[in-house]
Amino acid sequence: MAKERIEHDGTVVAVDKDYISVELLSKSACAACHAKGVCGASDEAVKVVEVAQDITTLSEDYQVGEKVNVVMSPSMGLQAIWLAYVIPLIVLLASILVFHLCKAGELVMGLGTLGIVAVYYFGVWLFRNKISRIFIFSIEKQAK
Repeated sequence: MAKERIEHDGTVVAVDKDYISVELLSKSACAACHAKGVCGASDEAVKVVEVAQDITTLSEDYQVGEKVNVVMSPSMGLQAIWLAYVIPLIVLLASILVFHLCKAGELVMGLGTLGIVAVYYFGVWLFRNKISRIFIFSIEKQAK
């Protein structure tokens, strides 16, 4: 059976009239390993997501420092993977193929390919407000 939602533990860091900001601690799969201090492969990052207020998430219901669950649908996770990894990989491979067919030198091929992928990510950055409307997070209080 497919998972119906994705949940992450978070802490409310700011509450204003439009958004509730929640801090998430993103850990790699091996972050809990006892050898992570020696290994160097573990990775932790703090991310802040803004949850738009609606009828289910009113700012009066949440206080700074409160522990919450950030919830999103699995389809949004797949869309994010496509935007961040799959499409750029396809662009990268296609640009390498085009440069190769044009018999460009290795330096031109490498720099051109990096430039094209950079343009893709710049386009994602330019349309970040439109893209952010696709990825809708919700929050709920953690059970005590």
